[in-house]
Amino acid sequence: MLKAVGQVLFTGLQTPKHTTVESKGKDYEVRRYECAKWVSTTLKGTQADAAMKEGFSRLFKYIQGENEKKEKVDMTAPVTCRIEPGVGPECESTFTVSFFIPQQNQADPPKPTSPNIFIENRPELTVFVRTYGGFSNDQMFSDEFQKLVECLRRDSVEFLQEPYYRAGYDPPFKLTNRKNEVWILQ
Repeated sequence: MLKAVGQVLFTGLQTPKHTTVESKGKDYEVRRYECAKWVSTTLKGTQADAAMKEGFSRLFKYIQGENEKKEKVDMTAPVTCRIEPGVGPECESTFTVSFFIPQQNQADPPKPTSPNIFIENRPELTVFVRTYGGFSNDQMFSDEFQKLVECLRRDSVEFLQEPYYRAGYDPPFKLTNRKNEVWILQ
């Protein structure tokens, strides 16, 4: 019972293994994430907020037992959204929403039963990370993304323009001390 309550509150959840390579104070840090399996779903649209909501719903069903083993899988953090922008201001982007597969399931994660869900073997990633608080939305994420890009340009750092990631660590009912991140690939 306590484990279930803790998972609902997103506290003490497993996170993917990473090391901090470098920190630039409050501006950003450089992290190297180990290769790992994630459960993912891909959506098309023009708003990351809508994709995150729908993607979370799909993936939550998977961890609640909608998989071949009918096995519940522990909630993890963060929930990531890989964003591949469409061409033009109102073109559809591709959003891949993902949950990290817990360590105890990494070797043999339950196979999804939904055709919209897949297990992703995410390779090692080195990312520039900017952390921000509050209830993230498309505009806030866009603002923080631009701030991170400006910091990287200021520091003459090479980075990939796209794709990039949005990461969230908290459930919607957590009101204070919220944690969100922008990830830009090195």
